[in-house]
Parts: sequence; structure tokens; C-alpha cells
Amino acid sequence: MNKYTIIIEKTGTGYSAYVPDLPGCITVGDTVDQTRDFIKEAIELYLEQLRLDGKEIPKPTTISDIITV
Repeated sequence: MNKYTIIIEKTGTGYSAYVPDLPGCITVGDTVDQTRDFIKEAIELYLEQLRLDGKEIPKPTTISDIITV
């Protein structure tokens, strides 16, 4: 099981999320929790489509951290 980094950003109408290691894997939602649920589903569908297409599943390489300044 792979652990992919997700990025959730506040937008003018809610939140958006994307997966740096999975180009084009994006979603939007009204709340952070909804957006997190949607991106998990998007990742699952993205990986399923790669498998169906016979393509390699990308290994997670993105690292995130929080810096206090």
C-alpha cells in the first residue's frame, strides 16, 4: 500500500486538492473533510485506470513538511 502526499488549498468557493505524484489527479469540495474524501476516491480511480491501461503505478516521492517562522 502506497501513501501519497496530497495538497489541500482554500479557494474562493471551498477547497481544492491534488496529488503531486499523480499528475492530473485533482478534486474540489466544500469542506476540508469532503475534499479529503474526494481526493482519496480520485486516487483510487486514478490508480485503477492505470492498472486497466497496463501502466506502471507511480511510487510516492513527494515529501511535505511544515516550517514555523
